[in-house]
Amino acid sequence: MHNNTARAPARTAEIFAFDGQSDASLIKAIASGNRSAMRTLYLRHNVRVFRFISRIVADSALAEDLVSDVFIDVWSKAGSYEGRSQVSTWLLAIARFKALSAIHRHREVLGDEPAMELVEDTADTPEETVLKDDRTAQLRRCLAQMSREHREVIDLVYYHEKSVEEVAEITQLPKNTVKTRMFYARKRLAQLLASHQDFDHLATPQAA
Repeated sequence: MHNNTARAPARTAEIFAFDGQSDASLIKAIASGNRSAMRTLYLRHNVRVFRFISRIVADSALAEDLVSDVFIDVWSKAGSYEGRSQVSTWLLAIARFKALSAIHRHREVLGDEPAMELVEDTADTPEETVLKDDRTAQLRRCLAQMSREHREVIDLVYYHEKSVEEVAEITQLPKNTVKTRMFYARKRLAQLLASHQDFDHLATPQAA
């Protein structure tokens, strides 16, 4: 009994010890089988991964299952991480593969182009959420009208702040293809947003 009581504070201290560690350091610890490092990485990135997957599969329950699959992969494949990219980029690449595989498996149910479902940021205060509600709904409707490929690059660049090089790594596409998709995605999104009165400032100014 005394031993069990002593172990709990030790485990808690070990978890907190990883709080200040870099993602790369956590991956190294995970590769050696450290569960506290795994828990820290999960707490640090699970919301980001969930939102990314949700925007692809448009099914919250499925997204939750896929998040678990992503971190199971991280646990088993941490030793293969070579540090050539940020850990967050590596995680999103795994998440994208899982999400697209799920779409292929559930094509009859989800359809070829599942609608995009944005997960709102619950970190906002109630007042901020009320102020953002209308524009968030309009943005969701606009994004839902875009192709999956265009939604994907918008998501990675604007929501996850990934560079063209990182997007290319995650999507396994040439950088020029990513740049082209980004150009047309921005153009299409601006057109869709300009059709809503709250986004009139994004419309192309008319010649005087």
